[in-house]
Amino acid sequence: MLLARHPDIRITRQLVGREGAPLLVIDNLLADPERMLRKAATRHYVKQSSMFPGIRAPAPVSYQSFLEATLNPLLRECFDLAPGRFVFPMCHFSLVTQPPATLHFLQRVPHIDSVSSGGLATVHYLFRGAWGGTDFYRHRHTGFEYVDESRHAAYFERLAQESDKDAMPRVGYIDGDTPLFERVASVEGVFNRLIVYRRNALHSGRIGNDRVLPSDPMQGRLSINAFIDVVT
Repeated sequence: MLLARHPDIRITRQLVGREGAPLLVIDNLLADPERMLRKAATRHYVKQSSMFPGIRAPAPVSYQSFLEATLNPLLRECFDLAPGRFVFPMCHFSLVTQPPATLHFLQRVPHIDSVSSGGLATVHYLFRGAWGGTDFYRHRHTGFEYVDESRHAAYFERLAQESDKDAMPRVGYIDGDTPLFERVASVEGVFNRLIVYRRNALHSGRIGNDRVLPSDPMQGRLSINAFIDVVT
């Protein structure tokens, strides 16, 4: 499957929150995103054992090569990383399908994907309609907007304490400020938009609590989610 960049690709660089975490937003990524949608419709999706609240299927290997060619030139300027070979611990079509009432505590608060400052995550929105985007957060008690190895123990110890208190988040997906977290940035889920951020940033998908989440990739909250490690 040969993939090409859109002729009108647009790249925006941002700094998020007080701690200035880098965020890359790329609009009009694929020249033919409909082709990727058709590929997604042929995949077999399975429930994940991870915290992801939905089902996933492997994305084409060609998509990984496409991301490497597109993102590598931007790494030094955007993330202070030297360009290098990409390793993909994960690269999946993802569909959020879990009903809000069934989420456990850690699925109702922002999360990190790893503590590494060099690890990147990408979300490529492949849905149309108001299925939400991605939000970034600050933990109110600690002030942390990212959690690296030096912060890990203190952050999760405090979070465990807060899970037993009156400030415990309400049932459902988080969407904005809560007693425990403050939203510091928000990205809309626009069709064929890709965002890139460090995996240790506190973030969450913005997912409505008032709609049924379809398991049909052509109708639901479809994205391609990838984790990237850069080997120099």
